[in-house]
Amino acid sequence: QLQLAESGGDAVQAGGSLRLSCVVSRTTPGGHTMGWSRQVPGNEREGVACIGADGITTYTDSVKGRFTISKDNAKNILYLQMNSLRPEDTAIYFCAAGAPGSLSCTYRYWGQGTQVTVSS
Repeated sequence: QLQLAESGGDAVQAGGSLRLSCVVSRTTPGGHTMGWSRQVPGNEREGVACIGADGITTYTDSVKGRFTISKDNAKNILYLQMNSLRPEDTAIYFCAAGAPGSLSCTYRYWGQGTQVTVSS
């Protein structure tokens, strides 16, 4: 069982930047696909960025060129660098991890979420 703990959410103005962090309790041989998703109350959760155990990254179209997902394997921390933030980026952001050895951007484990609010 993995435990994920996000931090870094805040209220910022449009055009600003934030870096979200997610501490992972442990890893398993073969690693996990990991990612960030976001949700606005009343809407479905949306995948934002994903990074495979091999380091390959994917992004949803609306954040390409603005957000960067990365991980520090030595410290078991996942990051999401968010630049040029827009009001439509406002959401609760969740860190997630797939099953051990997973290859796709589907997740078994979830954090509690961190609020990001972007004002115009």
